Amino acid sequence: MALRQQSSPHARGARPTSRVMLWVILAALPGLLAQTLFFGWGNLINVIWCISVALGAEAVMLTLRKRPLAFFLKDNTAAVTGLLLGLSLPQFAPWWVSAIAVISAIVLAKQLYGGIGANPFNPAMVGYALVLVSFPVAMTTNWAEAGLLWGSAPGFSETLATIASGQHTAVDAFTMATPLDEYKHQIATHTAAEVLQHPTFGDGVARGWEWVNAGFLAGGLLLLALKLITWHIPVAMLGAMTLLSLAFGGNEDLYAPLSLHLLAGGTMLGAFFIATDPVSAATSRQGKLIYGAGVGMLLYVIRTWGNYPDAVAFSVLLMNFAVPFIDHYTRPRTYGHHKPRRGIPTKTSG
Repeated sequence: MALRQQSSPHARGARPTSRVMLWVILAALPGLLAQTLFFGWGNLINVIWCISVALGAEAVMLTLRKRPLAFFLKDNTAAVTGLLLGLSLPQFAPWWVSAIAVISAIVLAKQLYGGIGANPFNPAMVGYALVLVSFPVAMTTNWAEAGLLWGSAPGFSETLATIASGQHTAVDAFTMATPLDEYKHQIATHTAAEVLQHPTFGDGVARGWEWVNAGFLAGGLLLLALKLITWHIPVAMLGAMTLLSLAFGGNEDLYAPLSLHLLAGGTMLGAFFIATDPVSAATSRQGKLIYGAGVGMLLYVIRTWGNYPDAVAFSVLLMNFAVPFIDHYTRPRTYGHHKPRRGIPTKTSG
């Protein structure tokens, strides 16, 4: 006789993974809209392409693993991985760079570990870091100049053709370094006032970038309001980065100011959409605070003294390594015990 297993009455109403992932996609739309308005069609094209490749790679791997296609594809986790990569990659990144990033994320970082819930590292950041290290020129020279959609920017067809052909020369007049990259490399030989005269900074913090970060911040606040994520990781990450910036970055002629760290890179996308990945991040409240603070500290250290001006991917992946250790030592007290059972259990003699 087959017995049907059901959750207890107090556990009813749990949100299915597919609905949670759908809300994540919807919450990311303000940031994608800002990217499209200020940097042209590149990110929108990348998002559509990356989601398509992610679903295709997921389907192939599920078939090879003899898993039901419809059941796993409908959970929207592959679509979210493609979305995050499409939002993170340069606007004019060649199609094959995006494809390699997505396939690496789905195949190497997710499916080879057992699929959803079994991956120790954030899949999207694995794919991003792999192509950043493997193809540094393509990943650093294909960023669009802000304000393109309203000026003499490449149209949708031209942008699509450029991405499809991989010929960067077609858009040389419309590309430039990211604000953090520009500041990091120019401050060694110029004053802050001189560096900030570069067109990429505009009249605000960094032309267009502050609006993109504001869009992802708004989406992140929506996720908090819906209780799909908790405040611990974003607040700890942003707080740690802010404290380090105030402690070491007081001289703008040596280090990037706090405003650039917060609003001129992938900080808000990383804080609310990437670092909060429920599978690869820490689980307890105390663990989330430690994990988020670690991401924020690494983010500032790598940006300031490392070779990568944004560093969200590397910061998250390095802290993913530390998650098992953090979880061992931040277990909450379970019902019926006087204190939490933390740490790695050791055998006692006798």
